[in-house]
Amino acid sequence: MTADVIAQARAERRTLLSEIEAKQMLAAAGVNVTETRLAASADEAASHAAELGYPVALKVVSEAITHKTDVGGVELGIADESALRAAWDAIHARVAEASPGAELQGLSVQPMAEPGAEVILGITQDQQFGPVLMFGLGGVFVEVLKDVAFRIVPLEPRDASEMVREIQGFPVLEGFRGTPAANLDAIESMLLQLSEFAEANPDVAELDLNPVFARPDGAIAVDARILLTSDS
Repeated sequence: MTADVIAQARAERRTLLSEIEAKQMLAAAGVNVTETRLAASADEAASHAAELGYPVALKVVSEAITHKTDVGGVELGIADESALRAAWDAIHARVAEASPGAELQGLSVQPMAEPGAEVILGITQDQQFGPVLMFGLGGVFVEVLKDVAFRIVPLEPRDASEMVREIQGFPVLEGFRGTPAANLDAIESMLLQLSEFAEANPDVAELDLNPVFARPDGAIAVDARILLTSDS
């Protein structure tokens, strides 16, 4: 699966994978991600949603669009088929206005995940040290607070535990003002999975899982971005 996804992208001279492709690679590596399907029409989206179960999210899929929310390319919490068809039209209208000329592959359909504390996990390639793993609070917090921890791959279990606990926002994960505590073991396990993923996939230049919902019952990535190296 992983080799096929990379080979397809290389054949098309692409370095940015779609969210669907990124999640396929991660799921094959055992990382817990929301199931995501591509729809080329509203009818196909409705069929996927019926199988996945409402409520669902719709997201634009385009090689020309990196930040989907910036162009109005995301609709969340869609409750039924009527709302889905309205959301389909609304996304296309907003994207056409915000990013005219962008070629769309379709929209992705995925079930809404139960929310939790939002964290981000990522991989970058350092010229000197090779793959480096990153962890921090997710969503907008990572851009505003820059509260992240880094470790060089490969990680040991102790490294994963230290990464989670050294960010300033760690109290959020312990449970804050009545919010439930996140399952720290699940977060650490995902960090170790990404460490193995980085070692096994040197073609991956960058990876972002943001947000990952960390809940008492586990952790799940609801969005994923993978950028391949420019070398073939």
